[in-house]
Amino acid sequence: MTTLWDTTGSAVVKELAAQRRTGGAVLSGVALTLVVVADESRVSDAEEAATHAAEMHPCRLLFVVRRQIEAPAPRLDAEVLIGGRLGPGEAVVMRMYGRLGLHAESVVLPLLAADAPVVAWWHAAPPDRLATDALAVFADRRITDSSIADDPLAALKTRAADYAPGDTDLAWTRSTAWRAILASSLDSVSGRRGEPVVVTAGRVEGDPANPTARLLAGWLSSRCGCPVAVEEGTRKPGESGVESVVLTLDQKEEVRIHADRKGGAVISQPYRPDAAVALPERVLGDLLSEELRRLDPDEPYSDALESATGVSDLADRSPMREHVWFDPAEENGNGSRTKKRAAAKTGDS
Repeated sequence: MTTLWDTTGSAVVKELAAQRRTGGAVLSGVALTLVVVADESRVSDAEEAATHAAEMHPCRLLFVVRRQIEAPAPRLDAEVLIGGRLGPGEAVVMRMYGRLGLHAESVVLPLLAADAPVVAWWHAAPPDRLATDALAVFADRRITDSSIADDPLAALKTRAADYAPGDTDLAWTRSTAWRAILASSLDSVSGRRGEPVVVTAGRVEGDPANPTARLLAGWLSSRCGCPVAVEEGTRKPGESGVESVVLTLDQKEEVRIHADRKGGAVISQPYRPDAAVALPERVLGDLLSEELRRLDPDEPYSDALESATGVSDLADRSPMREHVWFDPAEENGNGSRTKKRAAAKTGDS
């Protein structure tokens, strides 16, 4: 590892190239570049999660930590690592001070892996409009997390209002295990009957203020064609905010999946004994790794987000975003805002 204090973007590029030449056995190619935007208080968690994800998806890791935007002079401190604490690949941790933080792309762009997709992940509060951050404009995929916001449901609505194909949310990823169990359970009923199953009603029991529970209910509503609400549960649910899901079927049947507090769930359905399945709480690195498996627009997520927030036609939006220049100092000072537009594609190429 090499630490460069009060350095420049050019010096970081040169140091990375120098370490690549002398570092011995390193990755000969990468699947993508993962740009991680993190608050200083969350850097440790972000590094652990990104390192875990990089084990599954060889990638170059670029961490952007914006510190003290109000500092009088711009400054860049950087750690350049190959085969260090952030895994066997290449990684750069950049702490930016002053107005350099508003132009992070000027340092990040020269560090992107050639001919590889770019994924941007905010382990921090993302801007209300992602287009105001150039890191989002050139990324092929953008990952946020409504669950870490001060008001998760308001954050969910903000993401719907600003949605473009290629966006996703780790609050959605936390529902993957529930969605898999529900789909498997309905397939089981359909197989027993020998005909398709019709869901006539349903409810998600858990925490109505949890965005994962809301997105799960939205997904069920969009797939089943009937309203599915989130109702207060009888006990505190896990990180997903879901305690149980109850689906009412045609032919007067009901399917219920109930979390058992032991890393599993119990499936109850007609004419079958109760069955136990695994439903573990997943670590942040597993969630991130799942999202790195795909670079195409996540249409089930956009459908769920529509149903959960009431914002329509998300999948029909353009995957193109234009960079909108936003200066916090100007906004806080006299309310004026200068816009600088540079057309760029944010969907899949």
